[in-house]
Amino acid sequence: MDRAHGQVLMTTIYPIPLQPNPQQFTISLAGTSYTFTLRWRNATNGGWFLDIGDAQNNPLLSGIPLTTGASLLGQYEYVGIGGDLWVSTTSDPDAPPTFTNLGTDGNLYFVTDP
Repeated sequence: MDRAHGQVLMTTIYPIPLQPNPQQFTISLAGTSYTFTLRWRNATNGGWFLDIGDAQNNPLLSGIPLTTGASLLGQYEYVGIGGDLWVSTTSDPDAPPTFTNLGTDGNLYFVTDP
């Protein structure tokens, strides 16, 4: 609760629909359109990586690994996206999404700022 204003501040969690293949799409987060590009890097310490661009796909953030257990945007608060991104894998909460389970068992969520 925001005690100064007597308001209840709530966080909302939105699943971001993904498919288990490299992809690019536009999505609205906190009222702003962004372009998400997901790429798979098949290498040691590889995995899924996210690039975020504005609505015209001008780069804002590049090469964010889809890791579990940590905020993906915590260190990028200055970009002003208005929330955070979290990854969760249903079968093993500590395992990052694999090439074949992104969007099914390995999921990406947008969490609004309260």
